[in-house]
This record gives sequence, structure tokens and C-alpha cells, in this order.
Amino acid sequence: MPSNVLQEIAPLSEHEFMYVADRHKQEFDYPIHCHEVMELNFVSGGAGAQRIVGDSTEVIGDLDLVLITSSNLEHVWEQHECRSKDIHEITIQFFLPFEDEHSPFQTNPYKTIYRMLQRAKRGLAFPSEASLTVYHLLKDLTQQGESFRAVQVFFEILYELSRFDDARELSTSSFAKVEVGSESRRVLKVKDYIRQHYKDDVRLDELAALVGMTPTAFSRFFHVSTGKSLSEYIVDVRLGFASRRLVDTTDSVSEICYTSGFNTLSNFNRLFRKRKGCNPTEFREKYQKTKVVI
Repeated sequence: MPSNVLQEIAPLSEHEFMYVADRHKQEFDYPIHCHEVMELNFVSGGAGAQRIVGDSTEVIGDLDLVLITSSNLEHVWEQHECRSKDIHEITIQFFLPFEDEHSPFQTNPYKTIYRMLQRAKRGLAFPSEASLTVYHLLKDLTQQGESFRAVQVFFEILYELSRFDDARELSTSSFAKVEVGSESRRVLKVKDYIRQHYKDDVRLDELAALVGMTPTAFSRFFHVSTGKSLSEYIVDVRLGFASRRLVDTTDSVSEICYTSGFNTLSNFNRLFRKRKGCNPTEFREKYQKTKVVI
């Protein structure tokens, strides 16, 4: 873990399931951090703040709701251009071993929640409609004094959120060091090959042959399956690995550029700014503002 990321110790004891914090504040002042537990974070009145989750950086609106289920995925909400004097934040941190072999989340009644939790390994941002749908449940949860009822409310929140198919994954899988396995075997085979050979010249005809398809048919299949063209996906994977190295190493930008599969530094900088909204040096500086480790 890079030394500039705060390793937060979650306030949960061995036999506790969930921690809930409901607070009003005037500014975002907590440093970029990560933790072993999962987190659902709701923010209202924070328009103009900047949210960083993995290698995703976005300026949020008045409502923001994000679920993170990956261990040690860096995240932070920064003040940026937020001028509000009443920021309302509800944070839920919890343990949920949903991938255990005998977990109930492996059964049909929980399949939408399971899929959501899998996607949230990269951070999952929900639309404003989702925030409005679960807000009364979030407030109910903060006022529960009985633990069993609180857990029931929490699972109702998860179920309601799992119904929003338009929630967006934030960090790239290569930065978050996860790979979601809910796709077809052909797509997973291709993605695995790209992850292993992203530094090389990955050719369309090679990938098509890998899954027994013609290049034309494979291009259509990949785009329909992933929502991205092959070239867009390869660039995203390379940028994810490059972003990870910007955070985890002191290697120069040019060295990271060429070892991440890019042919020229100018092209790397152009694509990085287009996808991330800043250049590689600025991205690295976001993780160097606070040098605290516990």
C-alpha cells in the first residue's frame, strides 16, 4: 500500500456486523483512505465536492451514493468547489462475506444483491433516484436501537439499490485489482488474455481466434457484451495499470507509459487526460496530499 494512503481502522469489534454514522458537517476534511470493511456512503448538500474512488475522479452533485465492497480500494470525498455549509453524510461500514461457498447470497433470492456487491468491488455510484428511494430507510437505520431490526433495514436498503441497473462502476478493474466474473466464458477468456498481455501489441485477429470467431463477428460480440469497442477496453486496462503504478511506485511518468503498453508519451498523456480529467502527474499528486499511516 502506498504510504500516502491512510489505512483506516474500522470501529467494529470481532462480533459486530455494522457501524453507522450520521453527521452534518461544513467541509470534507478526511484524507484519502481505505479499509478492510465494506462501505455504503451517502452525501447530500455536497455539490461541487470531488469524489475519488480508485482511479475514478468525479465532481458530485447535490446527492451522491456510493457502495464499495473491495478490500483496500482507495477513496475520498474532497472539498474541491463545494460551498455548502450543511453537508449531510451517512456512512455504513459492514462485514458481509457474500462470496463464501455456503453464503445465502449464492442462492436465487439474493441474486440481484449478489450481482450488485460483485460490481461494487470497483466502487458503484447510484443515480439520484436511488438516493431518494432509500433515504427514508437510511434515516430509519440511523435511529434503530435494536440490532436485529437494524440489520433488516440494512438488507432492505441493499435490495432496493440492487434494482437500479443504471448504477455505474467507477474504478477500472485493473486499478482495483479485481475482475468481475458474471460474464460469458468467451468474454472472460478474452479479458484474462488482455490483462496478461496488456503491455504487448494485442491484435484483433489473435483474440478472435482465441474464442473461435472471425474478427468481424468478434468485434460485434465484444462490443455488445461489454458496451465498449476492443480498442477502448484495451486502453482502459492499460490506463488502470498505469494509474496503479502512479500510486504505488515512484517510477517516472515516461517509464510507466512505456511499461503499460503505450507507444508514445504524448499519446499516453492525451488518453490519460481524456479518461481521467487530469494528466498523470496531477493524478499522482492527488494521492500525495496527505502522508499519514496508522
